[in-house]
Amino acid sequence: MLYRENGQFKTSYRADQQIFPILQDRAAIGLLLLLAFVAVPVLAPEYLFRAVLIPFLILSLAALGLNILVGYCGQISLGTGAFMAVGAYAAYNGHARIDGMPLIASLLLGGAAATAVGVLFGIPSLRIKGLYLAVATLAAQFFVDWACLRLKWVTNDSSSGSVSVAGLNVLGIPIETPVQKYLFCLCFLVAFALLAKNLVRGHIGRQWMAIRDMDVAAAVIGIRPVSAKLSAFAVSSFIVGVAGGLWGFVHLGSWEPAAFNLNRSFDLLFMVIIGGLGSVMGSLFGAAFIVVLPIVLDALPYWFGIPIDTALAAHLTFMIFGGLIVFFLIVEPHGIARLWSTAKEKLRLWPFPH
Repeated sequence: MLYRENGQFKTSYRADQQIFPILQDRAAIGLLLLLAFVAVPVLAPEYLFRAVLIPFLILSLAALGLNILVGYCGQISLGTGAFMAVGAYAAYNGHARIDGMPLIASLLLGGAAATAVGVLFGIPSLRIKGLYLAVATLAAQFFVDWACLRLKWVTNDSSSGSVSVAGLNVLGIPIETPVQKYLFCLCFLVAFALLAKNLVRGHIGRQWMAIRDMDVAAAVIGIRPVSAKLSAFAVSSFIVGVAGGLWGFVHLGSWEPAAFNLNRSFDLLFMVIIGGLGSVMGSLFGAAFIVVLPIVLDALPYWFGIPIDTALAAHLTFMIFGGLIVFFLIVEPHGIARLWSTAKEKLRLWPFPH
């Protein structure tokens, strides 16, 4: 009965079009943000920040960008790791080559560079789609890997291809401790999640979804496939590029091209599929699944006192992880977000059957 919206009448267009029209949702989101910004920095240990929370926030941001392209516009991409690499290395070059370059400006520069590369590799989507488009975006992965290893100016003439950053600060406030890094990443995630949610609710998002459902019918009703598809690649690549900059600057500190290899692209695609295609909340669920579950599976034998070899534990983790992915794809192909949506509908109707 607590989730019923009886008596919540809308008296204006603004109230009718708000992101969370139900009062209970607004209260829950407000409480969640309060816990994330206030309680977690005070209560969480340092290990939790470094191993779980910071990677979760950054990968959630990257999955959010990929979900715009795959979930909302229906354009398959296997080169997300490459766009993260472009964002990270472009942000590094801006930070290293321009004296006094602010950290946020460097990250946004990385997002802009990723946008340019994403649109360039998104041009084939105007002619091809499906598996052929996936192969075209896969070419971006191999090309960026090659460029980061062979083009010395990308790594600021580093012979090994490894780069590093230090002394991060925003408006004179240092970003050094795990708590400061966590709050910095959390601000980016909240800002871009709000931006993405408003985009997909507006006319741009409706164009993307029309292209996803049936591009020929969308063209017939006046939607331009060229602008719709390329705008999806641009927005997606920008968010992924910023996430790549955060991954390099905040989480790793020092990295090489292998940090953004093909496995990273597959991980992000799994996040979107498992979390829920076409759902902002699904991006968060998918990132939590990919980040937290392997850590839990690794720790389970030790929690129950089961003597097991380290190598066997690692292989069992991969096997269970893969089995759970297949299970979700079979049982609920719309992802965890669909399960969450179904649970909310049940709560709205309980205890009545109608």
